Amino acid sequence: MKVLSAEEMQACDRETTERYGVSSIELMRAASAVVDAFAREQFPRARRVTVICGRGNNGGDGMMAARLLAKAGLAVTTLLLGSQYELKGDAATAWRELSVSPNRYLYEVNSAADLRAHTAALEADLIIDAVLGTGFKPPMTGLALAAMEWASESEAPFLSVDLPSGWPADSRSSKVEMAFPSDAVITFTAPKPAHVFGELTRLWDQPIVVAPIGSPDEAIVSQGGLSWAGASHALVEQPRGADANKGKFGHVLVIGGSVGKSGAPAMASMSALRAGAGLVTAAVPSPIMALVSSFAPELMTRAMMASPSGELASKGTTAQQFQKMIDRKTVIAVGPGLGDGPGTEMLLEAVLSDTKLPTVIDADGLNTLSANPFLMEKMTEVAKAGRTVVLTPHPGEMARLTGKSVEEIQANRHEQARSFARDHGVTLVLKGSRTLIAHPDGRVAVNTSGNPGMAKGGSGDMLMGIIAALLAQYKDDVARAVEAAVYLHGFAADLAVHEADEHTLLATDSLKYFSQAFQFRPFRFSQGAPRGYVWLQGLSAARSQACAPQRRNEQGSPSR
Repeated sequence: MKVLSAEEMQACDRETTERYGVSSIELMRAASAVVDAFAREQFPRARRVTVICGRGNNGGDGMMAARLLAKAGLAVTTLLLGSQYELKGDAATAWRELSVSPNRYLYEVNSAADLRAHTAALEADLIIDAVLGTGFKPPMTGLALAAMEWASESEAPFLSVDLPSGWPADSRSSKVEMAFPSDAVITFTAPKPAHVFGELTRLWDQPIVVAPIGSPDEAIVSQGGLSWAGASHALVEQPRGADANKGKFGHVLVIGGSVGKSGAPAMASMSALRAGAGLVTAAVPSPIMALVSSFAPELMTRAMMASPSGELASKGTTAQQFQKMIDRKTVIAVGPGLGDGPGTEMLLEAVLSDTKLPTVIDADGLNTLSANPFLMEKMTEVAKAGRTVVLTPHPGEMARLTGKSVEEIQANRHEQARSFARDHGVTLVLKGSRTLIAHPDGRVAVNTSGNPGMAKGGSGDMLMGIIAALLAQYKDDVARAVEAAVYLHGFAADLAVHEADEHTLLATDSLKYFSQAFQFRPFRFSQGAPRGYVWLQGLSAARSQACAPQRRNEQGSPSR
């Protein structure tokens, strides 16, 4: 799914109207219909609704949604920030239709002082923010700012139309200085950068959804090469054929481990097994082989010679042994817990020089790579020649790979990831909040699954395993395989954290949720919204409350 800038979104709307004959008022009606449907589905106990509207098209969406909510029997109060005589175009039409509809209360608010006359509106079960939309440019001032300060005193949950008012659509920051609070966000046609980069909602697991409203795919054009990783989940949604056998789903070789770090290759291997690889072999130093093999009877192991310290010996793998190790393998995953001794350097050289298999490099493999210019040059050479090489650094490892500081990496994660992937011909997975998947052709996908509980040892090993497993199964679709792996890894952890919590979650807790993550459909049809929703973040109200009832009050808002 493409991520559009504010300018590109405006161009999409124009193209939809001028070339494809869908009028702007039809788009507004479709948008208001999905706001109405989503509000009633996500906040099913809400009976009193306050809709705060600006004077632009975002306000028009809110006005039309208010009319539909009132028609459904809810008690709806609509506040227009400004005079009805300032409304133009579709927003003016929306106001006229709302004005003559039954079961509604609507008021004009012409000054900050006027807001004090509407204190009762803050006692609603739901507040819909339709003040400022994609066209907003900071700072927020005047009545919009006053309304934000006034409305923020309410205990009601907030549903944002398009964006929480105050968020610039093109922002790639995780936070902004001033914005309306939000407990759910519904936008239209395509996400904007703020939807995939920003912490728009008060809790990380609250919903952000995109609703198609009638723009054809041909009108949705982006020049920025930015997309949403979750769309690649479609790759794993097709059922396997009845004639399936393990040979069809690849053989992953995980090379890693040392004394004291046996868990790393074991977790990567278990993740690869759970993610559908037909076979998985863990090649580890001999002192830990029995321990690693004990993690699962399905896991195969191969012993490598160890040094006295328990790491891979400097001559622990001969050329003949290495060729035997990689025989009939589909993907190599190298680095987890391997250590940074001379054995790791020699092994990594063999991986880059003596095989053409797709390779995932993480952890000590990355540290060894960054410390050796020859290996870095070799990696670039083979990757640019067409070999699939995937690197999965966290910001510290990325800093070492680039020779920059962590602060420099984090200050512009998108450009750092994109330029490195393009310069070296690799697929780069820059981990962190909103993990980025940068491809050799300059495209970048943003992942929106995952949660703070994943900030714990082992998460990277699990990610490595699922990436390797999907590469083994979908070797001809590398970009989507890696994007889907990152999304599935985060979403399985999102499901797992509800049973544990953000403090006690272990990396391996997500293993038993892989099945649910694979079965989940980010694109979901709805009875009230015929075109459905694309679920960027969070879960539906019913599923979320069932998973974590202790985190919400009866209206579905954050407990305070």
